Amino acid sequence: MAKLIIVVDKAQDWAPFHQYDGVMTLPAYLKWSAKNKQRTRVINLCRQSQYLGSGYYCSLLAEARGHHVVPSVRAFNKFNRHEIADIAEEIPGTILTQLNKALVDETNTQLIFNIYFGETEHKALKKVASYLFDAFSVPILRVELQKKVSWQVKTLKIGSVHKLNEHEQSLFGNTLERYSHKIWRVEPTNRKYKYDLAVLVDPKEKFPPCTPKSLELFNKAAKRAAMDTEQIGVRDIHRLAEFDGLFIRETTGVNHHTFHMALKAEREGLAVIDDPNSILRCGNKVYLQTLFEQHKVPMPDGIMLFKQDEDNLERAADTLGLPLVLKIPDGSFSRGVVKVKTLTELRSQLTALFEQSAIILAQRYTFTEYDWRIGILNGTPIFACKYFMARNHWQIYKHGKAKTESGGFSTCAITEVPAHVLDTAIRACAPIGDSLYGVDIKQDGDKVYVIEVNDNPNIDDGVEDLYLGNKLYDMLVEDFIRRIELKR
Repeated sequence: MAKLIIVVDKAQDWAPFHQYDGVMTLPAYLKWSAKNKQRTRVINLCRQSQYLGSGYYCSLLAEARGHHVVPSVRAFNKFNRHEIADIAEEIPGTILTQLNKALVDETNTQLIFNIYFGETEHKALKKVASYLFDAFSVPILRVELQKKVSWQVKTLKIGSVHKLNEHEQSLFGNTLERYSHKIWRVEPTNRKYKYDLAVLVDPKEKFPPCTPKSLELFNKAAKRAAMDTEQIGVRDIHRLAEFDGLFIRETTGVNHHTFHMALKAEREGLAVIDDPNSILRCGNKVYLQTLFEQHKVPMPDGIMLFKQDEDNLERAADTLGLPLVLKIPDGSFSRGVVKVKTLTELRSQLTALFEQSAIILAQRYTFTEYDWRIGILNGTPIFACKYFMARNHWQIYKHGKAKTESGGFSTCAITEVPAHVLDTAIRACAPIGDSLYGVDIKQDGDKVYVIEVNDNPNIDDGVEDLYLGNKLYDMLVEDFIRRIELKR
């Protein structure tokens, strides 16, 4: 768990709030940080936000020490260079629409309010406040709205804690407590756990990458290694700074909150699995196709089809033959993947898929009774399974209107996997990163083909852990601790 430090210009600036031994003046913080090497979170409440003022220096020196600080130097520079003058042009239309809907009954033409760590007392402006905090991450953001034809953001300023009235002090204190979560809790000297890990899950997800039982087994392994775990959801994004690491156990996507959570966690200095680069690279089959071509990783013959090209039909059929497989770039769990047997099917499916993506990947069809799934962690194989095709189907998953069926599986020791399969799995992950991956490979005699690399592979009790048991979870925990220690 990170140590939270609050830096103020004068001790009396903190007088209205709860006493906390982490509140320091800038000179005291610099002396403290010179002696302490633990992971540190700094909230900079210094009064002077201008270039080379005390607030600017606080953030500058905090970043030099490797501490995560709010506001960052970059945030200060946005205000000092007057980049916010054109803020109305930068705000997405969806946010401006939300702003005008929220204030549709407002009779005044001017509204001034504060945003505290992304929150405001104006409930209707919740989404606007959250967006502005992400764009201009300062503890107190003073916002002036003006209505001409429609509502627009007129000015943004960095607010000062010493200028807050009693009501505003109460709002600020309550918001800071939620933002920091553990700020008022005094850590016991005999603290049981050395590390804190957030596990992102969605209890309502239909096909989660972990069963409840496997999450429980992971939690037990973490506690054996002095790591505390807490399951969090999308609404806990502002709590990430409380933790040392983030383990995403929810199906990821680039245009999804999991990607934004990974990005924020990485910015906060957490060890992250799945890291944002892995999500970005594994989340698009067109990207992987190009990457594998560059690094000579074996894969099924494939071509990219573009929506605007008129010769897609002939080019795909002539190059790959029929049947062939069409894939939208970001499909998962066999969704967005179709097999076509005739030119009529090819024409129909291309028309439908081009409604979802400007590029479709076409690949040569190769039938196998099963796909290898090789789990790779930090470049090392940790589990191996054979996933068999669903009954009377050519894929592992068969999606019906009422239910989804899947084929069987067989888990084996890494030593039982053919050497060229393991070698190909490792080679496929090397240009992507050092995170946790699940590599899907088809084996046709001596030939192997990488179908895809998953950044968020399933680890289910009784399946992927069937051979190693608890040891698999111990390996995951050990690697998280290694990553956390490297961050420190």
